[in-house]
Amino acid sequence: MSVTAAKGFTAAGIAAGIKESGSPDLALVVNQGPRLAAAGVFTSNRVKAAPVLWSQQVLKGGQVSAVVLNSGGANACTGPGGFQDTHATAEKAAEVLGHSAGEVAVASTGLIGVRLPMDKLLPGIEKAAAGLSAHGGEKAAIAIKTTDTVHKTAVVQGEGWTVGGMAKGAGMLAPGLATMLVVLTTDADVDAPGLDAALRAATRKTFDRVDSDGCMSTNDTVLLLASGAAEVTPAQEEFAEAVRAVCDDLARQLIGDAEGASKDIRIEVVNAATEDDAVEVGRSIARNNLLKCALHGEDPNWGRVLSAIGTTSAAFDPDRLNVAINDVWVCRNGSVGDDRDLVDMRYREVRITADLAEGGESAVIWANDLTADYVHENSAYSS
Repeated sequence: MSVTAAKGFTAAGIAAGIKESGSPDLALVVNQGPRLAAAGVFTSNRVKAAPVLWSQQVLKGGQVSAVVLNSGGANACTGPGGFQDTHATAEKAAEVLGHSAGEVAVASTGLIGVRLPMDKLLPGIEKAAAGLSAHGGEKAAIAIKTTDTVHKTAVVQGEGWTVGGMAKGAGMLAPGLATMLVVLTTDADVDAPGLDAALRAATRKTFDRVDSDGCMSTNDTVLLLASGAAEVTPAQEEFAEAVRAVCDDLARQLIGDAEGASKDIRIEVVNAATEDDAVEVGRSIARNNLLKCALHGEDPNWGRVLSAIGTTSAAFDPDRLNVAINDVWVCRNGSVGDDRDLVDMRYREVRITADLAEGGESAVIWANDLTADYVHENSAYSS
């Protein structure tokens, strides 16, 4: 049930005609209250899409009554006209729902540099509003897909309260604070500061550590809305853990659906001097194209892991580095370790452990291999 698993929310997903294929392309999520608390995190890309700029302003008020999401066009790099389109989208939703436009968030995904067909989008909002349902979460999740092959949803139950969510994303997965489009909902009675703290803690260790292809989107948006309809206020730690669990589930689904990928790569950096060091090293390994090619070919080329580590500013002694691939320590003390022929790489998940031997901090980054299918998908995307 995705974003409608929590009480107090309705959703819809429809085909508004934004996509030439006729596939669903417009989603609407509505918070029926009694609370309208919200928090959000957005891309750290300095080139931000119009809906990101709009929704950042909306979130400053700490309240969101509805979210309009479209696929089929990013509305990024579209100038003042693109921002006016986003404003018009929020105004239309507010008019139809009887809400304030200042409490309507907007999110878009698709090709950059193309204006949205507002003659189709605005009537689509009316159609979506007419189809709002407490069971509409799955249709909403389907409507926000672009190159995704599957829709992505997750739910975690607390004691008398729920956190649910939906996500889209299959490319440009290397964000700062968010990944593609994500809407999370809860019926717990949590205020905006509590939502913000939980969301930022969750995204820092989940969506922010997905690094599929090294490319950061202009549109990344993660929203967390609370209706308070369960009339339960959980302990902040318990609530934050539920939000983290939903984000972690969705992040794994994003990696599993990455464009053209044949391997999901779990990179764990251990014994780092600081957590920042661990993240920097993990991200460097994740973005090493030579390594990604080797893993696609099922070659446990640990030399490329060491090479990636060496490009970072992390604290380490090259002669103390250790690397395991699928639990085989192929590199010990910066040199040859166990027989690399012992590494079984037949399965989709590949586990890399990089031991920096400098401290007690660690981090996990998820990535994918580099395939011919990925190149084809992204060379033909605009057509």
